[in-house]
Amino acid sequence: MTLVVTLLTRGDCKLCDQAKAVLANVARDHLLVVEELDITTPAGAARATDAGILFPPGVVLDGEPFSYGRLSERKLRRHLTRQAMAREA
Repeated sequence: MTLVVTLLTRGDCKLCDQAKAVLANVARDHLLVVEELDITTPAGAARATDAGILFPPGVVLDGEPFSYGRLSERKLRRHLTRQAMAREA
């Protein structure tokens, strides 16, 4: 099952670059479609507000807020593994 990931970013954001790298690594093992949205645009700001994302990078998984700030690859992998196990049960 493909998971849609919205990554809320901002230009010149080191943590955003780190989040992109984490998502690229995780995408090797999980079916992810990553949509990047600049948080400084009206659409990005609205999405961040709706998701309760206070600052970039923000990660929204299939419409549900997951995290903001430094993205933990370990936390994301655990979450995706639990989701996969729940679907199989």
